[in-house]
Amino acid sequence: MTDYKNFTVDVDKDGIALVTWDMQDRSMNVFTEEVMNEIEAIVDHVAATDAIKGAVFTSGKETFSGGADLTMLQKMLGLFEKEKAKDRKKATKLLFDNAGRMSWLWRKLETSGKPWVSAINGTCMGGAFELSLACHGRVVADSPAVKMALPEVKVGIFPGAGGTQRVPRLTNTQEALQMLTTGQTLSPQKAKAMGLVHQVAPAKKLVEAAKKMIIDGLKPVQPWDEKGFKLPGGPVYSAAGANLFPPAIAILRRETYGNYPAATAILKCVYEGLLVPFDTALTIEQRYFTEIMQTTEARMMIRSLFVSLQELNKGARRPEGVPAKKFKKIGVVGAGFMGAGIAYVTAKAGIPVVLLDRDMPAAEKGKAHSANLMDGLIKKGRAGAEDKDTLLSLITPADDYAALDGCELVIEAVFEDSGIKKDVTEKAEAVLKPSAIFASNTSTIPISGLAKNSKRPKNFIGIHFFSPVDKMMLVEIIMGRKTEDKALAVAMDYVRAIKKTPIVVNDTRGFYVNRCVLRYMQEAFSMLIEGVPAPMIENAAKMAGMPVGPLALTDETAIDLAQKIMKQTIRDLGPKAVEPRHVELIDTLVDKHGRLGRKNGKGFYDYPAKPAKKHLWAGLKNLYPQKQAEKVDVEELKLRLLSAIALEAARVMEEGIVTDPREADVGSILAFGFAPYTGGVLSYIDGMGASAFVSMTKRLAKKYGKQFKAPKLLLDMAESGDTFYQRFASGSSTGAKKAA
Repeated sequence: MTDYKNFTVDVDKDGIALVTWDMQDRSMNVFTEEVMNEIEAIVDHVAATDAIKGAVFTSGKETFSGGADLTMLQKMLGLFEKEKAKDRKKATKLLFDNAGRMSWLWRKLETSGKPWVSAINGTCMGGAFELSLACHGRVVADSPAVKMALPEVKVGIFPGAGGTQRVPRLTNTQEALQMLTTGQTLSPQKAKAMGLVHQVAPAKKLVEAAKKMIIDGLKPVQPWDEKGFKLPGGPVYSAAGANLFPPAIAILRRETYGNYPAATAILKCVYEGLLVPFDTALTIEQRYFTEIMQTTEARMMIRSLFVSLQELNKGARRPEGVPAKKFKKIGVVGAGFMGAGIAYVTAKAGIPVVLLDRDMPAAEKGKAHSANLMDGLIKKGRAGAEDKDTLLSLITPADDYAALDGCELVIEAVFEDSGIKKDVTEKAEAVLKPSAIFASNTSTIPISGLAKNSKRPKNFIGIHFFSPVDKMMLVEIIMGRKTEDKALAVAMDYVRAIKKTPIVVNDTRGFYVNRCVLRYMQEAFSMLIEGVPAPMIENAAKMAGMPVGPLALTDETAIDLAQKIMKQTIRDLGPKAVEPRHVELIDTLVDKHGRLGRKNGKGFYDYPAKPAKKHLWAGLKNLYPQKQAEKVDVEELKLRLLSAIALEAARVMEEGIVTDPREADVGSILAFGFAPYTGGVLSYIDGMGASAFVSMTKRLAKKYGKQFKAPKLLLDMAESGDTFYQRFASGSSTGAKKAA
């Protein structure tokens, strides 16, 4: 038997080959060129060996596979870009051939003449699930840890290894389209109900059940390769098809506003593919995949939402030479909504946490927040009663600072009041060891100022969570002027331990995320004052790719908070630091109309009792003379909202507040959902080109004001032809120095 680096092949007495995938140099199995070559060799061997009756494909790890290593796609695109300069047609053909490698290998497997069964444990994503769909039988472990999906659309591409053709041939077309265009994750039971897997078996008997399928006479032929095969959802040209595809197109348009070419390509692949024989359908899919791979959206989304995200999650910005920290005890001071959320995610990571507040009832109430969150997971079938008991046992409510003794990290999450934070810092440090790290979960107050309250500012750092803590995946780690590498390393180890994505930000008012978000809101205020109808502002934002309109977002964060920030900014920086018209608008809403936002049921929106839905406050149109809707340029509204944010991100890079474009891009998407199809704020500029972006903002500045004035960094980039990823390679600060 041939030796393989990533697989073992064992043939039992029944002639069944057990192909076990276990990459020794990876924590998770992924497809690489080497893996693909070995799979092809194994398929050839199984097909050519008479003694082998069939094969079971399984994983030697706790999870099946995360799918393709998308750096392969980056390499493929890099080769395409290189060849394109010489011969566009030849480069496209090369991309087409490379794009079809996996698709035709899976086709080779399913037409090999021997039955194949996939035994799925743990995560089975992307190309791994497409491989499983190409197998003649699929058995999945009965475990909540099992997750199956074709999530490629989330990174700007689509399932291009037969996924768009096999799924709608196994389940009804409507469910297939929903799964493919959303990247929906399936549980074992859901996949079985859809007809995508044949059996759900106990985890310990997974391989046994898979082998039994072959022993029981599993046919080595897929349903679509048999004469008389009928589509589960009926033909495209039928009453069912006529009732499905027109509304499907409309729904996709409503959900994506045409911003995601890959989602549109999925619809085309399914529609066209179901009209032709299977091999022709695979070629159609391959052509669309080749087309999508050449889009700016795919290039930017793959880089930010897969490659950069993985690199940051692995600690790309962690200081070298500092030993990794394993936490035994963490403290959280402040058991309000934020503090309770921080305690929950800490305990969920298996770390004991002390939740401290002014008295025991307040601390207990904070712990109850975790109980409520676990009850929600239990109700959804994503946790059991024992999981709840284990998590709650890790949270110790307290009202005495002495309980923080022994904590390696303490996170302060009290009110945004410098005086209160000073008191907490002093009391906590009085019981902590000198080596302990103290972090503030402040959203607005500069860390360097707060660190003045500390006797050890080198161990003082900002760890800024976003609300709700259990759902938001980003954490800003803020460096004070005196913060040292050890504090940064510990903060990053903690954020990674709770399975969130860290970005490192240097100290400034509002840090990174809030500076960008405030620009988004402020541009909406300007539009409202200009007389742009409020519904057009909110709809333009959604059309631009933002998940929440700027007026709705202001309501969520509270309008009176916006008022407080404006007043504090004026006190600190003077009246010119805030647009007077914005102050007048916010003061009118808060002081005259008592509209504070969602928290009191009235803001830019009204929030009636359920089941009624929120709706924009009718009084908004009476605040300023309204423009006629047909005279408002919606495309310009979209550009204003996106470029206002992007310009602020460029200023942040110029000032050296953020030094790594990966963090700026990933942070903008995870924190406030900046149009994901762009790849993030800086990729939005890079994708357009600095020169084109600067030209566009000059037009906007002339028409709407100085907020659209491009910083010197962008002017330099426009002249040199640089991108952010070239200028700030690997997070260097050279870009900021060049701009100075």
